[in-house]
Amino acid sequence: MGGFSSKLESSRLNTSMAMTTILLLFGLVISRLTLSDAQSIGVCYGKNGNNLPSDQEVVSLFKTNGIGRVRIYDPNRDTLEALRGSNIEVILGVPNDNLPALAGASAAATWVQNNVVAYSSNVRFRYIAVGNEVHPGDANAQYVLPAMQNIHAAIVSANLQGQIKVSTAIDTTLLGSSYPPSDGSFSAGATPYINPIINFLKTNGAPLLANVYPYFSYTGNPQSIALSYALFTSPGVVVQDGQYGYQNLFDALLDSLYAALEKSGAPNLNIVVSESGWPSEGGTAATVENAGTFYRNLINHAKQGTPRRSGQAIETYLFAMFDENLKAAGIEQHFGVFLPNKQPKYQLTFG
Repeated sequence: MGGFSSKLESSRLNTSMAMTTILLLFGLVISRLTLSDAQSIGVCYGKNGNNLPSDQEVVSLFKTNGIGRVRIYDPNRDTLEALRGSNIEVILGVPNDNLPALAGASAAATWVQNNVVAYSSNVRFRYIAVGNEVHPGDANAQYVLPAMQNIHAAIVSANLQGQIKVSTAIDTTLLGSSYPPSDGSFSAGATPYINPIINFLKTNGAPLLANVYPYFSYTGNPQSIALSYALFTSPGVVVQDGQYGYQNLFDALLDSLYAALEKSGAPNLNIVVSESGWPSEGGTAATVENAGTFYRNLINHAKQGTPRRSGQAIETYLFAMFDENLKAAGIEQHFGVFLPNKQPKYQLTFG
């Protein structure tokens, strides 16, 4: 009887320890998910400069500054090697000129094998951005959806679909109407292009990537848009749109996209802001002071969500990591949040 009792106690102890271990592991998973969700800010890393630091130095700079997400625009070998083991989550871009080839299933499978599967054991791919700002009238527009479908099929074949979502990055010029935000809708010319893409994203549980630039909206219409509205510094509501009040242009642009998605039959589709930035020189309102104000306020605001998606953190990628001196002269060379010598242009807290 005593032997049975001790075995029973031992069994209870083992069960208790097992339950404790399970609860600890569950708590660890939840805390990691919470941390990942809280890390809503990433930075775009373009390489159009002849004076930029090495990829290894750039990855170290990301880690030192607590930047947990990066968008890269092509599967550069040196960049992907540097990202190994970094734990930085990655948006990997498919350049627009690659789209015709990847509309073929075999080429897409090879591309995924060489650029994703080969690194997936220790590079944390989050999204594949198939094309960037392809417009309905562009020669490559016809290839975007087939390339997305083929890359997705290759991701599924590699059993990575639970980790990696396939999308494309649009800009807000696809909207035919954006004011007030509730009137947001895709233009008649864009609808035949974007609707099949939206259906693909819905089917596969992927977000739409969107490049959202209050800077360009402001400089395109400064007589109607106040600088403070573009910089998140308006003291109160500027645009009242039914039940929603807008204190900044970023929210208004993003919610006009959400309204357009609702009208396209995708009310639950999420948007990831794959680029947003402000230049520090080279054009209208392009000053270090304005840019620093914009980036600081955007980082703080991204945690809060928009009026239509209140309380839902906005996954946002600042454009860009560095000033890129090989881009077109003017504002395009001055979007960096760091200088090429790795010194910060602004005092920003990313984490």
